Formats: sequence, structure tokens, C-alpha cells
Amino acid sequence: MKKGIIKLFILNFFLITLLGCSQKVPNDFDLNQLTRVDVQIFDGEDNEKENIITDEKTITTLREMLGKIEWEFNVKAKMTRKEDVKATLFFTFDKNMPERLLEYFIWFNQGDDSVTFIDREKNALGTFNKEDAQILKNILENN
Repeated sequence: MKKGIIKLFILNFFLITLLGCSQKVPNDFDLNQLTRVDVQIFDGEDNEKENIITDEKTITTLREMLGKIEWEFNVKAKMTRKEDVKATLFFTFDKNMPERLLEYFIWFNQGDDSVTFIDREKNALGTFNKEDAQILKNILENN
């Protein structure tokens, strides 16, 4: 009986130590941890162009621009056409851990020159003002 209690005590000690020393990965993404953006551009005819953005100056600009998105949460959004761009954002939380990924589906609206974002993971719909829409489009398509 004593041996069983001692083994249980040792097991509990190791579990508490393991849980206490483990790092918690945050659920929210910090734009300052954005390190790379993979961009897939669709032209409407099932043609696809891919870009990888890693330039620090461009990433800094994207951080600022993505911070300006006005989000509506708990929205089940559907669009009538396929997205123009699919952007996969890579966030480095810790250099010893794998990168965390976030996907944005992006539509460039021709009528009002605005941009619509959908984050399917958070069921969120985002919009962007038309002044920054052209800058974002140039960065994503021409980089």
C-alpha cells in the first residue's frame, strides 16, 4: 500500500512539474510576430500565381495595414465569386516552436475599390478602406 502511495506521489510531482514548466501558446495572433506571408492569386480562369513575402520592409507595411482591418465577428459570410487572393500569414511565437498559420481570403471589390477579408477560423468578416486597398493589392500581387 505504501509503495502505491509513493508511486502516485512521484507521478503527481512529475505531472505538476511538466505542466508548470510548459509554455502556453497564445490563441490570439500578434501582428508583431508576423514573419512571412504566402500569397496565392487567382485570376478567375483557374490560373494561380504564388508569391512569398519575406522582405522585412514589406512585412512591416503589411503589419500596419492588417492592423487597420475593421472586423465583424460571428459572421457566416459567403461571397458570390471565388476569392481574388488567399494569404497565409506565418507567425513565429517562439523560435523553438513551429510557426502558427492564419489564412485570410481576400476579395478586391471593383465598384467601391474596397477590400473584403474573411477569416474562416474566427468566423469573421473584415473590411478595409479604399485608400489603403490599392496599396495592399500592389503589395500582394507585385511582390
